Amino acid sequence: MSKGERRGHVEPGGRPLIERLSSGELGSAPGSVAQVREAAARLLRVAKEAGVATILVGHVTKDGAVAGPRVLEHLVDCVLQFEGDRYHEHRVLRASKNRFGSTNELAVFEMTGAGLVGVPEPSELFGRTVEGEIGAAVGCVLEGSRPLLLEIQALVAPTDLAMPRRVGTGVDPKRLAMIVAVLSRHARVALGGADVFVNVAGGVRIDEPGVDLAIALAIVSAAKGAPVRAGTAAFGEVGLTGRLRPATQSERRLEECAKLGLVAAVSPTGTPVRGKLRVLQAETLREAAKAGIDAERAEPG
Repeated sequence: MSKGERRGHVEPGGRPLIERLSSGELGSAPGSVAQVREAAARLLRVAKEAGVATILVGHVTKDGAVAGPRVLEHLVDCVLQFEGDRYHEHRVLRASKNRFGSTNELAVFEMTGAGLVGVPEPSELFGRTVEGEIGAAVGCVLEGSRPLLLEIQALVAPTDLAMPRRVGTGVDPKRLAMIVAVLSRHARVALGGADVFVNVAGGVRIDEPGVDLAIALAIVSAAKGAPVRAGTAAFGEVGLTGRLRPATQSERRLEECAKLGLVAAVSPTGTPVRGKLRVLQAETLREAAKAGIDAERAEPG
C-alpha cells in the first residue's frame, strides 16, 4: 500500500472489510463514500494491472442489501451474497449484480466440518415432502437457468385479532397477501377470519412468480384439511382475476419434476405435455385447487 494508507481492520475470523480500509490522504472517516470509493478504485487499478481477480468483502444490512455507501455496487463487476438462516446448515450464494451475465443464478452449499460443500441436486434436498401431509406443496421454480423444487409449507389458523396476519418466510409478503385475497374472492376459500403463515423449507428465499400456484395449493390444503395429491408439483402465476398465467420455461420445469420421480404437475392451461409426467392443466385458480387437492383424504371436521 502506498504511503499515507494504513491496513484495514480485520474482523474476527480473518475477514478484512472494505468499509474498514482508509487513506490518510482523505480527511473523511473510514466507511464514508469517499473512503470506500478511493479504496475500491485503488484495488481495481491493482487488479487490472496484475490481471488477478479481486474479492471485496463488505457488510450487509438486516434486509440483505449492501450496507454503507451503495457506490461500491457500481464499481464492481459482480455482487454475490450468501443467504440462509444461521440455524440451518445450508447456504445459498446468489448474484444480485452481474455485469457479464445473469443475476438469477444461484448455488447451494452445505456447511460441514471441512467447510462449504456444493449440493449438486438441491431439488432432492428442498423438494422432499411427506405423503399425505396437510399444508405442504411442492413448487417448481426457476432460478436463472436452473429449475428447482421447493417444499412450500402453509398454516391456516383462526385468529383473535381484528386484522388477520399474513406472514411469509422466504416469500414476498405483499405477494402472499395478494394470493390470499385471490383465494378468498375467486376460489371461495374462507380466509377472512384466519391467520395465514407460509414458509419455504430450508431457509431459501424465492421471488419468482412461478411459485404462486404452489403457495396457493399449500394454503388451500391447510384451510380445507386435505393434502395435495401425492407425487404432484405445481407452478404458475396467479392473476388478480383468479386466472392462471403460464410460467416461463415450463418444459424445463416438467423435466425436473420427472427426473425426481414426481408423477403429476398442476400448471396453467397451455403447458406442453411431454414424457410420462401427467400434466393437470387448469385455467383458473379454483380449477387448480380442485385438480391438486386430494379431497377424499380430507381430515374429518
